[in-house]
Amino acid sequence: MTGARSTIRLAATAAVGFAAIVAKAQLPSPPARSIVKPADVEYLYPEQVTVAAGKLDKLTLHFRVAPGLHINSHTPKENFLIPTTFSIAEDSGVRLESASYPPGGEFVEPFDPHEKLSVYTGEFAIDARIVAGPGDHLVQARLHYQACTNNTCLPPKTMTVPIDVVGK
Repeated sequence: MTGARSTIRLAATAAVGFAAIVAKAQLPSPPARSIVKPADVEYLYPEQVTVAAGKLDKLTLHFRVAPGLHINSHTPKENFLIPTTFSIAEDSGVRLESASYPPGGEFVEPFDPHEKLSVYTGEFAIDARIVAGPGDHLVQARLHYQACTNNTCLPPKTMTVPIDVVGK
């Protein structure tokens, strides 16, 4: 009888263990955590513009800085701070004549209340004066900036600013 009890006990233990495995497999999984971080700066619009081919034209580009961050303006108050700049590659079929940047807003860092920085927060726009050749130009312009929190600055970045420029 001792052998039969051991066999039954072993079978019962195996059945309970199997039931636990099956039950665990049916539990909902914990929510997946995204490893993709939101962008520091987001390009909003325009995605496409039509300009007079061969003539100087104005293009206004709209951007948004992520909440909790700021980026240095185009004219930061200290030489060691990285300015925000906009550029277009020379071989794109579109020439950047000039870019006008908005004035930066004053920002005071908590650890140095006497130092006022010139930064962009929230939404801002850059006015670019461009000349495009005739045709459709898929321009990969660039915005170079450095994003910071109240406590630390992130490494400088250059983001791609895709614009379909049609010269007619």
